[in-house]
Amino acid sequence: MRNIRLLIQYDGTRYNGWQSQEHTEETIQGKLTRVLERMLGEEIDLQGSGRTDAGVHAAGQTANFRTKAAVSCEEILDYVNRYLPEDIAVLEAAEADPRFHSRLWSLRKTYIYRIWNSPIPNVFERKYLYQVKEPLCVERMRQAAALLEGTHDFRAFCANGRIKKSTVRTLEQIKVEQKGAELSLNFTGNGFLYHMVRILTGTLLEAGLGKRKPEEMTQILMSLNRNQAGPMAPARGLCLWKVEYEDSDI
Repeated sequence: MRNIRLLIQYDGTRYNGWQSQEHTEETIQGKLTRVLERMLGEEIDLQGSGRTDAGVHAAGQTANFRTKAAVSCEEILDYVNRYLPEDIAVLEAAEADPRFHSRLWSLRKTYIYRIWNSPIPNVFERKYLYQVKEPLCVERMRQAAALLEGTHDFRAFCANGRIKKSTVRTLEQIKVEQKGAELSLNFTGNGFLYHMVRILTGTLLEAGLGKRKPEEMTQILMSLNRNQAGPMAPARGLCLWKVEYEDSDI
């Protein structure tokens, strides 16, 4: 049985997230699985590195599946890109270690949240940016972000109040970059909780708007209470940028 590893990008605007769902065909996993099954003539269990929510984009999602088919990776790549919708593309396909699992083997992920800080909309990139009209203090956001880096219990930044698994995660870096009216928040960590990046973003935006002091981040973490953190930022500004593994084959 061969194990094939895929590198995928998609515009998540019109989809109900990555994960296949019974009540809708509009998911990334569902679209890709159907194309692969049609090509290979067998049932495919496509495993992604993680779920992205409805409206969230990906520049570097990783997935893998097993197949008995003898077709080459080049043929797989050509076929899926011919029949996938224009807002989903497979960038690379390669043979993987038989044990490889895109989620279980990932070391770290990087998400980027893009903000358009201007009262004038960005017409051409409106589907990929969250517009904040009021001026943001970038330095306050950086101060707040620094307090969130490291290994912490991020329960206060998780939208699933009933989660029973550990909510301890390591955020290696939160980089706040500004270029003109665009502000990008780069989150790199070993794992992320349900809606964690969007809640972190909403909280950092409150710091940037002067609604919170940067030092409040420590109190929020210690509270373990979702109600203490800020609102969840909209999905459209978020993109799964890359997933890293020990090897660099793909």
